[in-house]
Amino acid sequence: MSSFKAILISRDEEKKQSVEVTELNENDLMEGDVTVAVEATTVNYKDGLAITGKSPVVRHWPMVPGIDFAGRVISSSHADFAEGDDVILNGFGVGETHWGAYAQRARVSGDWLIKRPAGISAKQAMSIGTAGYTAMLCVMALEAHDITPERGPVVVTGANGGVGSVAISILSKLGYEVIASTGRPQEADFLKGLGASEIIDRSELSEQGRPLGKERWAGGVDAVGSHTLANVIAQTKYGGAVAACGLAQGFDLPSSVMPFILRGVSLLGVDSVMAPKAVREEAWSRLASDLDMNKLDALTTEIGFDGLIGAATDIVEGKIRGRVVALI
Repeated sequence: MSSFKAILISRDEEKKQSVEVTELNENDLMEGDVTVAVEATTVNYKDGLAITGKSPVVRHWPMVPGIDFAGRVISSSHADFAEGDDVILNGFGVGETHWGAYAQRARVSGDWLIKRPAGISAKQAMSIGTAGYTAMLCVMALEAHDITPERGPVVVTGANGGVGSVAISILSKLGYEVIASTGRPQEADFLKGLGASEIIDRSELSEQGRPLGKERWAGGVDAVGSHTLANVIAQTKYGGAVAACGLAQGFDLPSSVMPFILRGVSLLGVDSVMAPKAVREEAWSRLASDLDMNKLDALTTEIGFDGLIGAATDIVEGKIRGRVVALI
């Protein structure tokens, strides 16, 4: 049986973590009813935490990291998939409890897969990745709460990150006025190119603020958490809503009930890891139609397999702009 390249995270008896590029074969793969030739993957913040060991993301040792992949089915005993199908996987513990995308082969449950929509290539799917897919889920959550362009602007925090940059692109194409919050003001031209109409410094939101502030936006997409999310909520207009999907600043929420009971603001939790299949399929269908692929190209950096470990370190250190796609 032919071997293939993989990145493997291991740790010793003293729980010291190590990362290496190694060779595996299909007999090494974990259980599943679909085997996939991985064509492309990406680098998410969670992947960076797994490889650097800065957060306890990995819960099974050893682990092939990588929470996203796009590829082609090699073999399947699952009723929904056959050899040759083009598929996408996001989440479901892949790269955490089940061997993931940073290998040229993956074996997973077919229940975790969806078929890649026509019009989206494997490279584009991973340029989008979990970050972009999560951004779409956030937009869908705002729409379901009747946050339309006519209601007013939408603020996007962590604007230079994967979720933020794709959210700006989607929202602007849908006709929303977008306010981008970033800690990298030198990237203002990049963010305006994605569709942001106004750039604010993240310092306006990242420190402890008042429990109720001036009404500034109808909605928000937040991947940051902590004081940033609290301030976004406090400055949301009457009847508005904020979709929360991340914790780059922290998992705490130092807020009060005032925006909720005095302005009727809603906090919408968005989970991408275990979303039902129908929701995942809708989100990817929407991405095919509502994301400007030219803007996607503008916010994407392409690397090879050998660049994954370095990119994972860079994303944790805040050195990554937009999205990174790796062709395997």
